Amino acid sequence: MSSSLFTTRSSVFALATLCCFLWGSAFPAIKAGFALLAVAPSDIASQMLFAGWRFALAGLILLVLAAAMKKTVLRLSLAQFRQVGLLGLTQTTIQYVFFYTGVAHATGAKASITNATSTFFSVMLAHFIYANDRLNGRKALGCLIGFVGVMLVNLDRAGPNGLGLDFTLLGEGFIVIAAFVLAAASIYGKRVSRTLDPMVMTGWQLTIGGVVLTVIGLAGGGHLAAFGWEATLLLAYMALLSSAAFAIWSLLLKHNPVGMIAAFNFLIPVFGVVLSGLFLGETILKWSYLGALILVCAGIWLVTRTPRARPLALSKTG
Repeated sequence: MSSSLFTTRSSVFALATLCCFLWGSAFPAIKAGFALLAVAPSDIASQMLFAGWRFALAGLILLVLAAAMKKTVLRLSLAQFRQVGLLGLTQTTIQYVFFYTGVAHATGAKASITNATSTFFSVMLAHFIYANDRLNGRKALGCLIGFVGVMLVNLDRAGPNGLGLDFTLLGEGFIVIAAFVLAAASIYGKRVSRTLDPMVMTGWQLTIGGVVLTVIGLAGGGHLAAFGWEATLLLAYMALLSSAAFAIWSLLLKHNPVGMIAAFNFLIPVFGVVLSGLFLGETILKWSYLGALILVCAGIWLVTRTPRARPLALSKTG
């Protein structure tokens, strides 16, 4: 693929939005999967088994596709295998141990909101790591506006506590930890992609992380009951969305500043809530959704906007 596809402003916006749409659809998909497979919130082993099958399958899909495209899949150096192994253990295994447990113990709306903290972690970490990705007033304002938009999505949701201080370690707390792990691992993945094809890198990290999650689930006595055609199709969709979204996102991170790409994460909870409404029967025709979309888009524009170069002043001559 031409690198211009991942650097042109319009292409970056379209691809990043597609990734966020796919990841946003994962929230109702995970909830639906837990329901179809009779996985209780307290059954962490079965949650890990479900996640493991999903990511191992997603990784294998990418590796097969990469091999079909004549990319080097197996002939990696020992250092490269160590790198993808570390990336798989962090970005897939550790992150999703916390993420799946958190989603099981929190509502989809609050999980979506809390997950948006990964943007803050990414922008902050990039500020200290990359000289060309410093945090400035415009980026800070964009992040603030984007987060206000994310909060607005659920401002008028039903429930006795609404968006109050209903915070638990196993729920929102674990999602915050997962968001930090994702942000840190994504920056490490950007470094690895400099010497390794992003598709191959993503395929290996998903496969390794998925296999480890599967082993954790089986060792803990995990079991997925009632695995019918609906659950099979759902698992296939989640594997495909993971392989596509992670591969595209890795390419975007390789060719663009982390802070700019991370800003699009604010779209994930917007898509998550809207798609949860469509597929889980929740009401979505609310003024808060339109307001949130406006604020989120404004935040993304501020973070990704390239300042115009000032014209050079002409020196006066006598």
